[in-house]
Amino acid sequence: MKGMNISKRIGPAFIHLFFWGFTIASLVPFLLVFMVSISSEDSILKNGYSLFPSQISFAAYQFLFNDFSEIAKAYGVTILSTLVGTVVSLLITALFAYPLSRPDLPFRRTLSFYIFFTMLFGGGMVPWYITYVNMFDMKNTIFAMIIPNLLLSAFNVLLMRSFFASSIPDSVIESATIDGAGELRIFFKIVVPLSLPIMATIGLFNTLSYWNDWYNCMLFIDKPELYNIQYLMTKTLTNIQYLLMKSNSTAQVGELLAKMPQETVRMALAVVGIAPLLFAYPFFQKYYISGITSGAVKG
Repeated sequence: MKGMNISKRIGPAFIHLFFWGFTIASLVPFLLVFMVSISSEDSILKNGYSLFPSQISFAAYQFLFNDFSEIAKAYGVTILSTLVGTVVSLLITALFAYPLSRPDLPFRRTLSFYIFFTMLFGGGMVPWYITYVNMFDMKNTIFAMIIPNLLLSAFNVLLMRSFFASSIPDSVIESATIDGAGELRIFFKIVVPLSLPIMATIGLFNTLSYWNDWYNCMLFIDKPELYNIQYLMTKTLTNIQYLLMKSNSTAQVGELLAKMPQETVRMALAVVGIAPLLFAYPFFQKYYISGITSGAVKG
């Protein structure tokens, strides 16, 4: 009996120890990126990347935030497009997925196939670009960073449809209908409160997509005041790489690069770009797993 009790204690303790080790191992790359970003350029060149830098320097962040107003504008554009895009995208996705989950919807299979078809085939980049620029006039507007390729995802629609179909009991919908509730009232008063896990999961997906997007900004935005933070960081890194290519042929450029952090600024770019998401993720975490797995297997 004592041996069985000991084994029962050792098993959970080993599992906890394993996951603690896995968590620490997952955090090490983020810690390494941050420590390299606050290291001096000389220490990186001499000793390489290290979790314990021999010399602390904030030159990379001073270089990035040299023009703070530009960074602040880019952050403002990113936050605005992320908030508006996430909310609107989540609403449209839910309003599309919920009817597809109801068995009495006419042409339900046809509409589901239409959504699935867009995951396999696209119209091509040239007509896609012409449509948004010439027909919808989205060039140099905030809508260009909200709508194209990001506003509605077929994968998110199908994922949410599966959740609605398996996790929202038909009896609840029927009871609300008998009590005289309309479709919109049923959706916002009953379906949405019961669907917080999938809502939070899709919301996290949308937040990541909008926050990390720089491609739309590169295609549709020419005005520097409308650059988002990811494109601004990408543009800064591209300029550094361009200067590195020209350093061998131009003495003035080589002298400028000698005073400018190169390796550390790459890591500082990653920290500036990803830090807000690291603070936002814990708020979605408790819903994330249940939102992904709910609807995968029907009990």
